[in-house]
Amino acid sequence: MTARRRPRRARRGDLLSELQRDLRPVARPNILVLLWRWRWELALFPCLPIGLTVLMTRIGWIWSPAVMGITAVTFAWPDARYWLVARARCVITAHRVRTGCAQAWIQSRSGKLPTILLTTPRPCGERVYIWCRAGICLEDFQEATHILRSACWASDTYITSSTRYSHVVILDVIRYQSVDQGQQQR
Repeated sequence: MTARRRPRRARRGDLLSELQRDLRPVARPNILVLLWRWRWELALFPCLPIGLTVLMTRIGWIWSPAVMGITAVTFAWPDARYWLVARARCVITAHRVRTGCAQAWIQSRSGKLPTILLTTPRPCGERVYIWCRAGICLEDFQEATHILRSACWASDTYITSSTRYSHVVILDVIRYQSVDQGQQQR
């Protein structure tokens, strides 16, 4: 007959801080934070039509088919298309990581989410550099790996800490395996 062990109780302070974290909603961002989060969209959508209009007035409307042809060739060129898709995925991934942090309650006690500093394309996905506010640590991200993976539409995620700065978390979003990784696993 085996003796049953009593489940270990958490300390009172841990329970209260966990309850406070779970009940606190995500704080509403101020206008500067919103401008930072949506900087690419705010720059692209108003500036693209204005830029095309200025270009057409400078070179003349008669050259507009040539400009449209150059644009079509750019989208038909595989390297340019890959570059554009990779940059678009970086913007989308930043928004999805922020949503995943909100859903996984990765936030400070005041309800503030971590700041996404930079998102860069990688051969098999994206790499996200995240600035952790006071009260947020690497372990919070490691506990929420499955939520972040689902939020980013990824097949896997790897979470590490920066070797230089302990408050910067590096999240690798793996969308697909590269050919080299697939051959190494066989």
